Parts: sequence; structure tokens; C-alpha cells
Amino acid sequence: MAEPADRLAVFRDQLADLAGQARLRRLNPRAGVDFSSNDYLGLAGSPRLADAARRALEAEVPVGAAGSRLLRGNVDLQEAFEAEAARFFGAEAVLGFGGGYVANFALLSTLPQRGDLLLLDELCHASANEGARAGRAEVLRFRHGDVGHAEALIGTWRADGHRGTVWIAVESLYSMDGDIAPLDDLAKLADAQGFLVVDEAHATGVYGPEGRGLAHHLEGRENVVTLHTLGKALGGSGALICAARPLIDFLINRSRPFIFATAPSPLMAAVGIEALAILRDEPERRATLQAHVDLFNAELARRLPEVKTSGSQIVPLIVGGDAETMELAAQIQGRGFDVRGIRPPTVPVGTSRLRVSLTLNATQDDVLRLAETLEELWPAM
Repeated sequence: MAEPADRLAVFRDQLADLAGQARLRRLNPRAGVDFSSNDYLGLAGSPRLADAARRALEAEVPVGAAGSRLLRGNVDLQEAFEAEAARFFGAEAVLGFGGGYVANFALLSTLPQRGDLLLLDELCHASANEGARAGRAEVLRFRHGDVGHAEALIGTWRADGHRGTVWIAVESLYSMDGDIAPLDDLAKLADAQGFLVVDEAHATGVYGPEGRGLAHHLEGRENVVTLHTLGKALGGSGALICAARPLIDFLINRSRPFIFATAPSPLMAAVGIEALAILRDEPERRATLQAHVDLFNAELARRLPEVKTSGSQIVPLIVGGDAETMELAAQIQGRGFDVRGIRPPTVPVGTSRLRVSLTLNATQDDVLRLAETLEELWPAM
């Protein structure tokens, strides 16, 4: 009998190819001062969140939901959290999901209908692109932040005889570039054409009154849908879709990622309620983070004026080459700073970068020392 073929060869070959391109990913333990997480307000280790989870356990709130929300997984605490989140963000209704990826996927694969047009900013997250691909609407992408290009694409689509609804999907604060979308201009375009979908993942907790997000002034409109994650500045896990009640009810009835998934842990509802309370009670967290942002941007402008900064807590330092990016990241990590290199396909080819994430897990002295280290190591690149 012939020896069986090497069933794993195709995978080994592809992994070797990734390694040759300096794009092989590995799981690495946490080490050094945090300049890579999305724990912007330092809440992941908050005693208040730990106490909220502990109190929930003492009240016999189950650790697991034990089923989908449409079966036995719908607990009172999750509904209470959604109601509190609706009040906090200013939405008519809210629906919780296990994470931001699945929430984005569910939203964009379910709400845009056959015959509609879904317009994505070209730098939208992978979850938005995968949701768009799985949905029924026609999908087009417009140049990053270019409202005029989005309007032109709609005009061409309409001229071809299409009469469907237009859905415009963007991030309010982009996860790899740290820049802010022109939300007001996009909202005007959506008012004329259909709906605006805003992923607030990296703005929630950081921007807007009490951390309500960059799109807070648009919340509550019937043609605006927002997504807020719990796993970044709010220190827990999960995500929320905020929208008009008919859209939320439609998701409950038609969204397969909602219908067929086990509900989030009820403990995360307790954590989420407490996280929203912290945003109201401790504005100094946002103020301290903004001080970090201002300091780092000012230091980079002084020490490395050729490096463009973002003005937000996400600062991309474009290196270009994949191998060079990872080498620089390793050198910085060797100095005690957890700064990670980001490569394609997460970012476009030729734009590999260090993604510096400013959080309250670092002090102002840490921020200064990182700027000094970058000044020392950057010219060699």
C-alpha cells in the first residue's frame, strides 16, 4: 500500500512562505510597559469591575448563558445592561453580542438588503469586510475618508438605474491609522441616501461626553446605527449594536450570528453596567489619557519631526518594510516597551508600521522614555 500523502504539506509550505516574507504570526506573552493593548482607560484590571463580577456571582448570576438569547440564554441582567446602554449612548434600542467582530459581521450581513448598496471606507476593519461579503447588498469601497468619492460612487450607481437604499459604513476612529472620520459630512450624505453605520470601537469611552463616542450627537437618528465594544476602553468583552427598534428587532429575527450563537456571559453584563458607571464617575481617566496623547505627540514632533502623528491615542509610525518593522519592534521591546509591529494584510502592502497605543497602563514618564527610545532607534531605520 502506498504511503499516504503529506496532508500537512500545503500548510507547512504556506507558513514557510509567510516566514520568508517576515509575516509569520506567533502568540507572544505580555512583556514590558503596555503600548500595544486597547485597554485605553486601564479598566481591564479595575477593582470596580472585579467587584461587579464578584457581586454578580454572589447573587447567583451564572457564568455561562447556556444557550442562545432566543432559547434559555436571555437573562434579565443582559436586558438590564442593554437598557442602561441605550440610555447612556442615546439610542432607541441596543442588542448585545459576544464581541465586536461578530457584531460587525452580523450587522452588515443582515441589515443591508438585496438591491441595496453597501459602501465601505477602504480602511474598514476586517469584520466589516467579511460581513459585507456575506450579505446580499452590492458592495463598493470608497477612498479613505473621501466623502466626495463616496458620493460619486452613489451617483454612478443611481445612474445605472438602482433604486435601493445606500448603507455607508465607517469607523469613527480608525484602528490602525488613528484618524477620525468626517462623520457630519457622512451623515448628510446618509440623510439623502439611506443609512450611516459607525463602528465606535476605538472611540467608545475615550471621546464624546462621558466617553459616549465621536458619533454621540448622531445617536438616536433612525438612519444611524452605531457599534460600541466592551473589550477595549471599557475593560470587559462583548459588543453592543445601537439602533432604531425596528432594526434591532430585525437583527433578532434575521441575524444568523445572533440567532445561532450562545449568548455572552451574563457576568459581562454586570461588568458592562459598572464600566458605564465608571465613565460617568471618573472623568479624570479620559483627562489623563488625553495628557498622554498630547505629551507623546508633542515629543515626537520635537524629536522626530519627519514622523507624522495622528493626534489620537492610536499613533501609527510607518516604517514600510515588513522585516524592518519587526526588527525595530523587537529592539523597542528589548528596551522594556510592548510596542508591536503591524504588517499586511492588516495594513496595505508597503505601510508596515509600529502601532503605538497610549493607555493608562503607562505613566507619563513611560511615555517620555518611549519617545526618547524612538528618537534613538528610528534614524537607524
